[in-house]
Amino acid sequence: MPPSQQSVAAPTPKQLQLLRRLAVERGETFATPATRRQASAEIARLKTRRRSTRTERAVERRQVSHDLAERGDAAAVRDHEVVGYGSSARWAGRSETDR
Repeated sequence: MPPSQQSVAAPTPKQLQLLRRLAVERGETFATPATRRQASAEIARLKTRRRSTRTERAVERRQVSHDLAERGDAAAVRDHEVVGYGSSARWAGRSETDR
């Protein structure tokens, strides 16, 4: 494949698999590359990073879970947003004519 076509070719499944593995090992994230060249650059970047220890990854996962649980679900319906029960429940602040 000529170099000009290689730079616009999509990343190979092998590159994407390696990227995911390296990201997990290093505790990093990455933007999904659009080309093979971008994937190669991202692989090279991740290879320069220090591997996270298993303990570091576990602590970080626990911290993220704790933070999410503490903050709550932004999409959850709150008690003050609904009036009524069962089939007669409706959004608070909406009149019958808004339907």
